[in-house]
Amino acid sequence: MPVLTRLIPSPLVVDIRAGALDDLAGVLADQRISASGKLAIAISGGSGAALRDRIAPALPGATWYEVGGGTLDDAIKLADAMKSGHYDAVVGLGGGKIIDCAKFAAARIGLPLVAVATNLSHDGLCSPVATLDNDAGRGSYGVPNPIAVVIDLDIIREAPVRFVRSGIGDALSNISAVADWELANREKGEQIDGLAAAMARQAGEAVLRHPGGVGDDGFLTVLAEGLVLTGISMSVAGDSRPASGACHEINHAFDLLFPKRAASHGEQCGLGAAFAMHLRGAYEDSRLMAEVLRRHGLPVLPEEIGFSVDEFVRVVEYAPQTRPGRYTILEHLDLSVDQIRDAYADYAKAIAS
Repeated sequence: MPVLTRLIPSPLVVDIRAGALDDLAGVLADQRISASGKLAIAISGGSGAALRDRIAPALPGATWYEVGGGTLDDAIKLADAMKSGHYDAVVGLGGGKIIDCAKFAAARIGLPLVAVATNLSHDGLCSPVATLDNDAGRGSYGVPNPIAVVIDLDIIREAPVRFVRSGIGDALSNISAVADWELANREKGEQIDGLAAAMARQAGEAVLRHPGGVGDDGFLTVLAEGLVLTGISMSVAGDSRPASGACHEINHAFDLLFPKRAASHGEQCGLGAAFAMHLRGAYEDSRLMAEVLRRHGLPVLPEEIGFSVDEFVRVVEYAPQTRPGRYTILEHLDLSVDQIRDAYADYAKAIAS
């Protein structure tokens, strides 16, 4: 008998709404994730401490752990500290660094992870990857998906708006990343997971087409859903391919070449995606993406994040080296420095018109 369906690794709970954080204990109990309330909760020393004061009375059985940063050593120390307790689950309460440390620690001690995101800066909140700084720079470590994702829109609005903008750029870049995956399939025979591609693309399209802004609950809900779906798409694919193409190669090149000047992940990915769409000849799509990025206050030109044209040309030239073996529009075109410069001039003119 052939296998006609497959199981998709995904959270048991996705709770996205205003006030969700205040119901955390009840949600975990109702879903039988933690009926006892025995939780190991990882927080930052800043915003996490304030949230602890707010929700600790509803979680009397929890033990709180302050995380120093977002390094591999921090994650290992967190796991070692949690080993002595008998917990139902680990909760990562905070931004990307805290959640990634909690993901790694939970995997290391064999407990499920509950991701409680306090900002929407990127799609890592529900991905099967923990990105942590190490002695060699930055590494990606495979971990299980969170068993639950809780996003309180009231908390999201309290965070600086730049975090929401970064998440928008990361979500929109899915469209370019999937186009690169399809290119690799046509040119190199690379296998595509159609479900993963559909999830990632539709997450990006939903954000692209939504008329709302960063202060609207409706738009924030769609953005949060899109970031969660993107994380699940990576689990389905078993790889970051649905959400990482030339856009992310450009982002990584910014980080590596200009580590002290780099902008946010989502700003660089959004700019990279709009430029990559132009490179592949999808001029209308590139203009629309640039228009939406501008509407939400994101950059569409390198000058808007403090880089000269020459520096951006250098970034694009270097970008393929950041992901050896990944085939995108950059590897396909294999542009010379002069060709990159000409392509950028065309792009800048096209999105200005």
